[in-house]
Amino acid sequence: MSLWPPFRCGWKLGPRYSRRASPQLPQQDFEALLAECLRNGCLFEDTSFPATLSSIGSSSLLQKLPPRLQWKRPPELHSNPQFYFAKTKRLDLCQGMVGDCWFLAALQALTLHQDILSRVVPLNQSFTEKYAGIFRFWFWHYGKWVPVVIDDRLPVNEAGQLLFVSSTYKNLFWGALLEKAYAKLSGSYEDLQSGQVSEALVDFTGGVTMTINLAEAHGNLWDILTKATYNRTLIGCQTHSGEKILENGLVEGHAYTVTGIRKVTCKHRPEYLIKLRNPWGQVEWKGDWSDSSSKWELLSPKEKILLLRKDNDGEFWMTLQDFKTHFVLLVICKLTPGLLSQEAAQKWTYTMREGRWEKGSTAGGQRQLLQGTFWKNPQFLLSVWRPEEGRRSLRPCSVLVSLLQKPRHRCRKRKPHLAIGFYLYRVNKYHDDQRRLPPEFFQRNTPLSQPDRFLKEKEVSQELCLEPGTYLIVPCASEANQKSEFILRVFSRKHIFYEIGSNSGVVFSKEIEDQNEGQDEFFTKFFEKYPEINAVQLQSILNQMTWSHLGSRQPFFSLEACQGILALLDLNASGTMSIQEFRDLSKQLKLYQKVFHKQDNGSGYLNWEQLRAAMKEAGIVLSDDVCQLMLVRYGCPRLQMGFVSFVHLMLRVENMEDVFQNLTQDGKGIYLQKPEWMMMALYS
Repeated sequence: MSLWPPFRCGWKLGPRYSRRASPQLPQQDFEALLAECLRNGCLFEDTSFPATLSSIGSSSLLQKLPPRLQWKRPPELHSNPQFYFAKTKRLDLCQGMVGDCWFLAALQALTLHQDILSRVVPLNQSFTEKYAGIFRFWFWHYGKWVPVVIDDRLPVNEAGQLLFVSSTYKNLFWGALLEKAYAKLSGSYEDLQSGQVSEALVDFTGGVTMTINLAEAHGNLWDILTKATYNRTLIGCQTHSGEKILENGLVEGHAYTVTGIRKVTCKHRPEYLIKLRNPWGQVEWKGDWSDSSSKWELLSPKEKILLLRKDNDGEFWMTLQDFKTHFVLLVICKLTPGLLSQEAAQKWTYTMREGRWEKGSTAGGQRQLLQGTFWKNPQFLLSVWRPEEGRRSLRPCSVLVSLLQKPRHRCRKRKPHLAIGFYLYRVNKYHDDQRRLPPEFFQRNTPLSQPDRFLKEKEVSQELCLEPGTYLIVPCASEANQKSEFILRVFSRKHIFYEIGSNSGVVFSKEIEDQNEGQDEFFTKFFEKYPEINAVQLQSILNQMTWSHLGSRQPFFSLEACQGILALLDLNASGTMSIQEFRDLSKQLKLYQKVFHKQDNGSGYLNWEQLRAAMKEAGIVLSDDVCQLMLVRYGCPRLQMGFVSFVHLMLRVENMEDVFQNLTQDGKGIYLQKPEWMMMALYS
């Protein structure tokens, strides 16, 4: 039952609301606050992030605000407000007055992974069931997941339009509320002005970011992108610095989301394309392979129809070469540390340690200060080896090191990041765990790894290939006597990691749990052997997959079914499927088995009502007549549908939805020339 519109109530600091001693986020008990609001019949008002100008900022952003700014809740802005619904497959968020394109670019990448999104944004929240004007989001905040509680009052202009993040679906509000929660975490909306895509990606995932300078990128960039898009990664990028919109349609000093890649066949030769999205939700690339480019005529009709969408929605295609020319940084956030190594199928372990640079004692600065203070920096010993071969093995070990600096002020922009980096030394023998290595050690030894340059970023990381043995890691700022706290993370196959002189003792690595590990290993090995797979190989893969949601009733995919699936997804009519196409398919299959299992009563089949409910759960709404017809077309004689047929139906419906959206001019109908009609009729 909705509580709208009741009277409002505010909450003061009390038993369920306290502040930590450090300048961090206030702790609020979401469940207790929600229960009390429901019990008292009132809407939550967050006094720790009030609906006042103090939550917006204190300087430049205030000057952009409309004269009659108001704060309103979604039920005041729309007759049917929705928190989130699965139908919004296309990226629907648009940037507002805050210059937080870096945050939006990361958020758009998050929407491509439903399971990761649901970790940050609990999708069971709504404006109807148990609505009390209170919402909760989760962020990975310097080593642990923390909840951020907000009320749903949003700043709007006199016409009731949202000032900051909004959705192309005017009744959808999860993006605006998430931005408010992130603003609260950062101090204010104004604290979101300018930033790095990598910073938000880490906050959304707890992953490790890898930044590639595209001017220095090697020839294997496409291979890196292919592996990244196949695995569980979030990808963003940034253009060269500046403040204007270029004649080619790109925005200087702007962050974009990489939403896909595709190798297409163009006049019997491959063309490597990258799909990007502008967080503004408009203003697109105007060069080759843009929406109006003649290059699309070089593709098959099927490939063109399914890839090209002539709509100024901010999303566009461009070639890999143009991407390298016009963008400066590519940022990949890895959820599995071994993503880009040759050992991606192996288990990884990790250790995380906190440390600090104290002025006058442990803030030693960079190595150039050898004669003075460098040796005073915190020192960490790392022992690595290959678990399957023991410590005597000489084969190199893959190691990933990540250094994160903590904020030095409650408000993100008040004190900028320090320029940070770390050094790595080989240590042959060391027996005193309580005494740091002296200045003489650093004078005699050259680091195996050191920063090319110190970066004023939240995180710096590096992948290393080390012989089994013991090493010393020295994290530092570029200058001495700069006070701050940091987190140092190490990922490897097996290691021991601890700080010299610390009372916490040796910390053994913990194994990273990855629910997709077994299947990812199988897929990785399969596609290394067969970069393109045919229907027979697709059948082999699908019948070896573990369908965890389906219990003991594991489906069997016939060769005919796999030929049908391949026909739907094989855009260039090659008769095969690429690793990118299979990755897209596997993401869809995970959703399909989840919604199928939810409606299945244990028989392994869906009737008409269950089918309609399952499709709605997956974001597809069909009329009763069409749904009945689909059951006749794809179901068994008893008018029931098994999982394999359900997969085939869902893929066809989703593809036809994409075709319609790509061809329609007004959202109501489409016009097809005869060749397009023949292709679509035969294709269907």
